[in-house]
Amino acid sequence: MEQLIENSLKLGFGLMRLPRMASGEIDVEQTKQMVDLFMEAGGRYFDTAFVYQGSEEATRQALCERYPRDSYYLATKLNAGEFCCKSEQQAREEIRISLERTGAEYFDFYLLHALDSGNMARYEKYGLWEYLKELKEQGIIRHFGFSFHDKPEVLDQILTAHPEAEFVQLQINYADWENPGVQSRACYEVAEKHGKPVVVMEPVKGGLLAAPPETVESILKTADPDASCASWAVRFAASQPNVFVVLSGMSTTGQMENNLSYMKEFRPLSGEEYEVIAEARKALDQIDKIPCTACAYCKPGCPMSIDIPAVFSVANVYKMYDNLAAAKNEYFYNVPGAKASECVGCGQCESACPQHLPIISLLQEAAEKLEQ
Repeated sequence: MEQLIENSLKLGFGLMRLPRMASGEIDVEQTKQMVDLFMEAGGRYFDTAFVYQGSEEATRQALCERYPRDSYYLATKLNAGEFCCKSEQQAREEIRISLERTGAEYFDFYLLHALDSGNMARYEKYGLWEYLKELKEQGIIRHFGFSFHDKPEVLDQILTAHPEAEFVQLQINYADWENPGVQSRACYEVAEKHGKPVVVMEPVKGGLLAAPPETVESILKTADPDASCASWAVRFAASQPNVFVVLSGMSTTGQMENNLSYMKEFRPLSGEEYEVIAEARKALDQIDKIPCTACAYCKPGCPMSIDIPAVFSVANVYKMYDNLAAAKNEYFYNVPGAKASECVGCGQCESACPQHLPIISLLQEAAEKLEQ
Protein backbone atom coordinates (compact mmCIF):
# COMPACT_ATOMS: atom_id res chain seq x y z
CA MET A 1 0.00 0.00 0.00
CA GLU A 2 1.34 3.42 -0.97
CA GLN A 3 2.25 5.57 2.04
CA LEU A 4 0.05 8.66 1.68
CA ILE A 5 0.40 10.04 5.22
CA GLU A 6 3.26 9.94 7.72
CA ASN A 7 3.64 10.52 11.44
CA SER A 8 -0.09 10.49 12.04
CA LEU A 9 -2.61 8.48 13.98
CA LYS A 10 -4.74 6.06 11.99
CA LEU A 11 -7.70 8.08 13.30
CA GLY A 12 -8.90 10.99 11.16
CA PHE A 13 -11.05 13.88 12.34
CA GLY A 14 -14.21 13.98 10.23
CA LEU A 15 -15.53 17.56 10.24
CA MET A 16 -19.07 16.78 9.12
CA ARG A 17 -20.76 16.56 12.54
CA LEU A 18 -19.10 19.39 14.44
CA PRO A 19 -20.69 20.58 17.69
CA ARG A 20 -23.41 23.17 17.24
CA MET A 21 -24.85 25.77 19.56
CA ALA A 22 -28.56 26.30 20.28
CA SER A 23 -28.62 28.79 17.40
CA GLY A 24 -27.58 26.04 14.99
CA GLU A 25 -24.19 27.64 14.35
CA ILE A 26 -21.07 25.52 14.70
CA ASP A 27 -19.48 25.87 18.14
CA VAL A 28 -16.05 27.01 16.97
CA GLU A 29 -14.59 27.29 20.48
CA GLN A 30 -15.42 23.66 21.28
CA THR A 31 -14.16 22.68 17.83
CA LYS A 32 -10.84 24.39 18.66
CA GLN A 33 -10.58 22.32 21.84
CA MET A 34 -11.21 19.15 19.86
CA VAL A 35 -8.63 20.11 17.23
CA ASP A 36 -6.08 20.80 19.98
CA LEU A 37 -6.70 17.45 21.66
CA PHE A 38 -6.39 15.68 18.32
CA MET A 39 -3.16 17.43 17.32
CA GLU A 40 -1.59 16.94 20.76
CA ALA A 41 -2.24 13.20 20.52
CA GLY A 42 -0.58 12.95 17.10
CA GLY A 43 -3.62 13.21 14.86
CA ARG A 44 -2.97 14.96 11.56
CA TYR A 45 -5.74 14.04 9.06
CA PHE A 46 -8.79 16.32 8.79
CA ASP A 47 -11.69 15.75 6.39
CA THR A 48 -14.30 18.28 5.29
CA ALA A 49 -16.34 18.93 2.13
CA PHE A 50 -17.80 21.70 0.01
CA VAL A 51 -21.32 20.61 0.99
CA TYR A 52 -20.78 20.29 4.76
CA GLN A 53 -22.65 23.37 5.94
CA GLY A 54 -20.28 25.73 7.77
CA SER A 55 -17.57 23.09 8.08
CA GLU A 56 -14.94 24.59 5.79
CA GLU A 57 -15.25 27.99 7.50
CA ALA A 58 -14.99 26.35 10.94
CA THR A 59 -11.94 24.45 9.70
CA ARG A 60 -10.28 27.76 8.88
CA GLN A 61 -10.97 29.18 12.35
CA ALA A 62 -10.18 26.08 14.39
CA LEU A 63 -7.30 24.63 12.37
CA CYS A 64 -5.88 26.56 9.43
CA GLU A 65 -5.49 29.91 11.21
CA ARG A 66 -3.99 28.29 14.30
CA TYR A 67 -1.51 25.67 13.05
CA PRO A 68 1.34 25.71 10.51
CA ARG A 69 0.14 24.43 7.14
CA ASP A 70 2.69 21.62 7.02
CA SER A 71 1.61 20.25 10.43
CA TYR A 72 -1.61 18.60 9.22
CA TYR A 73 -3.28 16.92 6.24
CA LEU A 74 -6.49 18.50 4.96
CA ALA A 75 -9.01 16.77 2.69
CA THR A 76 -12.08 18.27 1.05
CA LYS A 77 -14.40 17.28 -1.77
CA LEU A 78 -15.87 18.44 -5.07
CA ASN A 79 -19.55 17.62 -5.43
CA ALA A 80 -20.95 17.76 -8.97
CA GLY A 81 -24.49 16.94 -7.92
CA GLU A 82 -27.16 19.13 -9.46
CA PHE A 83 -27.99 20.58 -6.05
CA CYS A 84 -24.43 21.97 -5.90
CA CYS A 85 -23.72 23.05 -9.45
CA LYS A 86 -25.57 23.56 -12.70
CA SER A 87 -22.57 23.56 -15.02
CA GLU A 88 -19.03 22.36 -15.53
CA GLN A 89 -17.75 25.83 -14.68
CA GLN A 90 -19.56 25.85 -11.35
CA ALA A 91 -18.16 22.41 -10.53
CA ARG A 92 -14.61 23.58 -11.29
CA GLU A 93 -15.16 26.71 -9.23
CA GLU A 94 -15.78 24.74 -6.04
CA ILE A 95 -12.11 24.34 -5.20
CA ARG A 96 -11.54 28.10 -5.32
CA ILE A 97 -14.44 28.56 -2.90
CA SER A 98 -13.13 25.79 -0.65
CA LEU A 99 -9.67 27.38 -0.59
CA GLU A 100 -11.21 30.72 0.40
CA ARG A 101 -13.42 29.18 3.08
CA THR A 102 -10.61 27.18 4.68
CA GLY A 103 -7.75 29.61 4.10
CA ALA A 104 -5.62 26.62 3.14
CA GLU A 105 -2.93 27.19 0.55
CA TYR A 106 -3.57 23.76 -0.95
CA PHE A 107 -5.37 20.52 -0.18
CA ASP A 108 -3.44 17.37 0.64
CA PHE A 109 -6.37 15.20 -0.48
CA TYR A 110 -9.10 16.21 -2.92
CA LEU A 111 -12.02 13.91 -3.63
CA LEU A 112 -14.78 13.62 -6.16
CA HIS A 113 -17.70 13.35 -3.76
CA ALA A 114 -20.11 10.43 -3.36
CA LEU A 115 -19.71 8.70 -6.73
CA ASP A 116 -22.32 6.12 -7.65
CA SER A 117 -23.97 4.68 -10.76
CA GLY A 118 -26.45 7.54 -10.86
CA ASN A 119 -23.98 10.42 -10.96
CA MET A 120 -20.63 9.15 -12.22
CA ALA A 121 -21.50 10.08 -15.82
CA ARG A 122 -21.88 13.69 -14.68
CA TYR A 123 -18.31 13.73 -13.38
CA GLU A 124 -17.17 12.32 -16.73
CA LYS A 125 -19.25 14.84 -18.72
CA TYR A 126 -17.64 17.74 -16.86
CA GLY A 127 -14.12 16.35 -17.39
CA LEU A 128 -13.44 16.38 -13.66
CA TRP A 129 -10.96 13.52 -13.66
CA GLU A 130 -8.73 15.47 -16.03
CA TYR A 131 -9.35 18.55 -13.91
CA LEU A 132 -7.97 16.78 -10.84
CA LYS A 133 -4.81 15.93 -12.76
CA GLU A 134 -4.43 19.60 -13.71
CA LEU A 135 -4.89 20.70 -10.11
CA LYS A 136 -2.23 18.26 -8.97
CA GLU A 137 0.19 19.43 -11.64
CA GLN A 138 -0.40 23.00 -10.44
CA GLY A 139 0.32 22.01 -6.83
CA ILE A 140 -3.15 23.02 -5.66
CA ILE A 141 -3.79 19.44 -4.51
CA ARG A 142 -1.31 16.74 -3.52
CA HIS A 143 -3.39 13.57 -3.95
CA PHE A 144 -6.80 12.86 -5.48
CA GLY A 145 -9.39 10.12 -5.21
CA PHE A 146 -13.11 9.77 -4.61
CA SER A 147 -15.68 8.76 -2.03
CA PHE A 148 -18.10 6.06 -3.03
CA HIS A 149 -21.63 4.83 -2.20
CA ASP A 150 -22.68 1.94 -4.41
CA LYS A 151 -22.14 -1.71 -5.28
CA PRO A 152 -18.69 -3.33 -5.72
CA GLU A 153 -19.33 -3.84 -9.45
CA VAL A 154 -19.68 -0.08 -9.90
CA LEU A 155 -16.52 0.55 -7.87
CA ASP A 156 -14.64 -1.92 -10.05
CA GLN A 157 -15.92 -0.10 -13.14
CA ILE A 158 -14.72 3.28 -11.88
CA LEU A 159 -11.29 2.05 -10.78
CA THR A 160 -10.80 0.21 -14.08
CA ALA A 161 -11.65 3.38 -16.01
CA HIS A 162 -9.57 5.60 -13.72
CA PRO A 163 -6.44 3.84 -12.46
CA GLU A 164 -5.04 7.32 -11.78
CA ALA A 165 -7.18 7.57 -8.63
CA GLU A 166 -4.75 7.41 -5.73
CA PHE A 167 -7.17 6.29 -3.02
CA VAL A 168 -10.85 5.63 -2.38
CA GLN A 169 -13.07 6.52 0.57
CA LEU A 170 -15.51 3.75 1.55
CA GLN A 171 -18.21 3.14 4.13
CA ILE A 172 -16.80 0.35 6.27
CA ASN A 173 -18.13 -0.89 9.59
CA TYR A 174 -18.81 -4.30 11.09
CA ALA A 175 -22.59 -3.95 10.71
CA ASP A 176 -22.30 -3.34 6.96
CA TRP A 177 -19.40 -5.70 6.33
CA GLU A 178 -21.71 -8.38 4.92
CA ASN A 179 -24.81 -6.20 4.47
CA PRO A 180 -26.17 -6.96 0.96
CA GLY A 181 -27.24 -3.35 0.54
CA VAL A 182 -23.86 -1.81 1.40
CA GLN A 183 -21.39 -4.69 0.82
CA SER A 184 -18.53 -3.07 2.74
CA ARG A 185 -16.31 -6.14 2.54
CA ALA A 186 -16.80 -6.62 -1.19
CA CYS A 187 -16.10 -2.93 -1.90
CA TYR A 188 -12.99 -3.08 0.29
CA GLU A 189 -11.79 -6.11 -1.64
CA VAL A 190 -12.30 -4.32 -4.97
CA ALA A 191 -10.13 -1.43 -3.75
CA GLU A 192 -7.54 -3.94 -2.56
CA LYS A 193 -7.58 -5.69 -5.94
CA HIS A 194 -6.84 -2.41 -7.68
CA GLY A 195 -4.10 -1.55 -5.18
CA LYS A 196 -5.90 1.54 -3.88
CA PRO A 197 -5.47 2.47 -0.21
CA VAL A 198 -8.71 3.13 1.65
CA VAL A 199 -10.01 5.97 3.79
CA VAL A 200 -12.88 4.73 5.96
CA MET A 201 -16.04 6.76 6.51
CA GLU A 202 -18.96 5.84 8.78
CA PRO A 203 -17.01 3.35 10.94
CA VAL A 204 -19.65 3.82 13.67
CA LYS A 205 -22.50 3.96 11.13
CA GLY A 206 -23.44 7.55 11.85
CA GLY A 207 -23.20 6.94 15.60
CA LEU A 208 -25.55 3.94 15.64
CA LEU A 209 -22.79 1.51 16.65
CA ALA A 210 -21.82 3.76 19.56
CA ALA A 211 -25.19 2.85 21.10
CA PRO A 212 -26.11 -0.48 19.48
CA PRO A 213 -29.09 -2.67 20.37
CA GLU A 214 -28.96 -4.11 23.88
CA THR A 215 -28.13 -7.63 22.68
CA VAL A 216 -25.10 -6.33 20.81
CA GLU A 217 -23.95 -4.05 23.64
CA SER A 218 -24.16 -6.98 26.06
CA ILE A 219 -21.82 -9.04 23.88
CA LEU A 220 -19.26 -6.23 23.63
CA LYS A 221 -19.40 -5.31 27.32
CA THR A 222 -19.05 -8.94 28.39
CA ALA A 223 -15.91 -9.21 26.28
CA ASP A 224 -14.43 -5.95 27.62
CA PRO A 225 -16.40 -3.98 30.22
CA ASP A 226 -14.05 -1.00 29.96
CA ALA A 227 -14.17 -0.58 26.17
CA SER A 228 -16.78 1.70 24.63
CA CYS A 229 -19.02 0.25 21.94
CA ALA A 230 -17.66 2.88 19.55
CA SER A 231 -14.11 1.65 20.13
CA TRP A 232 -15.00 -1.81 18.83
CA ALA A 233 -16.39 -0.30 15.64
CA VAL A 234 -13.50 2.08 14.97
CA ARG A 235 -10.87 -0.55 15.74
CA PHE A 236 -12.60 -3.04 13.43
CA ALA A 237 -12.31 -0.59 10.53
CA ALA A 238 -8.76 0.43 11.43
CA SER A 239 -7.65 -3.21 11.63
CA GLN A 240 -8.18 -3.78 7.90
CA PRO A 241 -4.65 -3.80 6.41
CA ASN A 242 -5.45 -1.69 3.32
CA VAL A 243 -6.93 1.14 5.39
CA PHE A 244 -4.65 4.12 6.02
CA VAL A 245 -7.02 6.33 7.99
CA VAL A 246 -10.41 5.94 9.69
CA LEU A 247 -12.59 9.05 9.86
CA SER A 248 -14.71 9.66 12.91
CA GLY A 249 -17.25 12.49 12.72
CA MET A 250 -16.85 13.63 16.30
CA SER A 251 -19.33 16.11 17.80
CA THR A 252 -18.06 16.58 21.38
CA THR A 253 -14.79 16.76 23.27
CA GLY A 254 -15.94 13.61 25.09
CA GLN A 255 -16.14 11.69 21.84
CA MET A 256 -12.70 12.97 20.88
CA GLU A 257 -11.22 11.92 24.22
CA ASN A 258 -12.78 8.47 23.97
CA ASN A 259 -11.50 7.89 20.43
CA LEU A 260 -8.00 9.04 21.35
CA SER A 261 -7.95 6.78 24.41
CA TYR A 262 -7.65 3.70 22.21
CA MET A 263 -6.40 5.11 18.88
CA LYS A 264 -3.39 7.03 20.24
CA GLU A 265 -1.71 3.67 20.74
CA PHE A 266 -3.72 1.73 18.16
CA ARG A 267 -3.86 -2.03 18.63
CA PRO A 268 -5.44 -4.10 15.82
CA LEU A 269 -8.17 -6.55 16.78
CA SER A 270 -6.93 -9.92 17.98
CA GLY A 271 -8.34 -13.20 16.73
CA GLU A 272 -10.49 -13.45 19.85
CA GLU A 273 -11.79 -9.92 19.34
CA TYR A 274 -12.72 -10.69 15.74
CA GLU A 275 -14.81 -13.55 17.13
CA VAL A 276 -16.58 -11.08 19.43
CA ILE A 277 -17.32 -8.84 16.43
CA ALA A 278 -18.68 -11.85 14.53
CA GLU A 279 -20.96 -12.64 17.46
CA ALA A 280 -22.14 -9.02 17.59
CA ARG A 281 -22.85 -9.04 13.85
CA LYS A 282 -24.81 -12.27 14.25
CA ALA A 283 -26.90 -10.64 16.97
CA LEU A 284 -27.63 -7.72 14.65
CA ASP A 285 -28.65 -10.12 11.90
CA GLN A 286 -31.13 -11.84 14.23
CA ILE A 287 -33.05 -8.64 14.90
CA ASP A 288 -36.38 -8.63 13.07
CA LYS A 289 -36.05 -6.64 9.85
CA ILE A 290 -37.13 -6.64 6.22
CA PRO A 291 -35.29 -9.56 4.52
CA CYS A 292 -34.53 -7.56 1.37
CA THR A 293 -31.35 -8.70 -0.43
CA ALA A 294 -31.11 -5.50 -2.53
CA CYS A 295 -31.23 -7.50 -5.75
CA ALA A 296 -33.21 -4.59 -7.28
CA TYR A 297 -35.44 -6.83 -9.43
CA CYS A 298 -38.33 -4.73 -8.13
CA LYS A 299 -37.05 -1.40 -9.46
CA PRO A 300 -37.35 -1.52 -13.27
CA GLY A 301 -41.11 -2.10 -13.30
CA CYS A 302 -42.02 0.55 -10.71
CA PRO A 303 -44.09 3.25 -12.45
CA MET A 304 -43.14 5.76 -9.73
CA SER A 305 -39.40 4.93 -9.86
CA ILE A 306 -39.24 4.27 -6.12
CA ASP A 307 -35.86 2.97 -4.99
CA ILE A 308 -37.46 0.16 -3.00
CA PRO A 309 -34.22 -1.46 -1.72
CA ALA A 310 -33.04 1.95 -0.46
CA VAL A 311 -36.33 2.51 1.37
CA PHE A 312 -36.09 -0.92 3.00
CA SER A 313 -32.45 -0.35 3.95
CA VAL A 314 -33.43 2.80 5.85
CA ALA A 315 -36.49 1.10 7.37
CA ASN A 316 -34.13 -1.56 8.72
CA VAL A 317 -31.98 1.11 10.37
CA TYR A 318 -35.04 2.03 12.41
CA LYS A 319 -35.97 -1.60 13.12
CA MET A 320 -32.44 -2.52 14.22
CA TYR A 321 -31.38 0.54 16.20
CA ASP A 322 -34.75 2.01 17.27
CA ASN A 323 -33.41 5.46 16.36
CA LEU A 324 -36.12 7.27 14.44
CA ALA A 325 -34.18 10.54 14.10
CA ALA A 326 -31.23 8.77 12.51
CA ALA A 327 -33.49 6.78 10.22
CA LYS A 328 -35.36 9.89 9.06
CA ASN A 329 -32.08 11.65 8.38
CA GLU A 330 -30.83 8.69 6.35
CA TYR A 331 -34.16 8.52 4.51
CA PHE A 332 -33.82 12.18 3.49
CA TYR A 333 -30.31 11.70 2.07
CA ASN A 334 -30.44 8.12 0.75
CA VAL A 335 -33.90 8.20 -0.83
CA PRO A 336 -33.78 11.52 -2.71
CA GLY A 337 -36.30 10.55 -5.40
CA ALA A 338 -39.81 9.16 -5.11
CA LYS A 339 -40.80 8.33 -1.54
CA ALA A 340 -42.49 5.22 -0.17
CA SER A 341 -45.80 7.08 0.14
CA GLU A 342 -45.91 7.51 -3.64
CA CYS A 343 -46.50 3.78 -4.19
CA VAL A 344 -49.66 3.25 -6.28
CA GLY A 345 -50.04 -0.40 -5.30
CA CYS A 346 -49.75 -1.79 -8.82
CA GLY A 347 -48.00 -4.94 -7.58
CA GLN A 348 -45.35 -5.20 -10.30
CA CYS A 349 -42.62 -5.18 -7.65
CA GLU A 350 -44.18 -8.06 -5.71
CA SER A 351 -44.38 -10.26 -8.80
CA ALA A 352 -40.69 -9.60 -9.49
CA CYS A 353 -39.39 -10.10 -5.93
CA PRO A 354 -37.52 -13.43 -5.54
CA GLN A 355 -38.00 -13.16 -1.77
CA HIS A 356 -41.79 -12.86 -2.25
CA LEU A 357 -41.93 -9.87 0.08
CA PRO A 358 -45.23 -7.99 0.65
CA ILE A 359 -43.60 -4.88 -0.78
CA ILE A 360 -46.73 -2.73 -0.97
CA SER A 361 -47.57 -3.08 2.72
CA LEU A 362 -43.90 -2.70 3.70
CA LEU A 363 -43.70 0.56 1.76
CA GLN A 364 -46.84 1.78 3.53
CA GLU A 365 -45.28 0.90 6.88
CA ALA A 366 -42.06 2.70 5.95
CA ALA A 367 -43.97 5.80 4.88
CA GLU A 368 -45.87 5.89 8.16
CA LYS A 369 -42.65 5.73 10.18
CA LEU A 370 -40.25 7.78 8.08
CA GLU A 371 -42.40 10.47 6.50
CA GLN A 372 -44.43 11.69 9.49
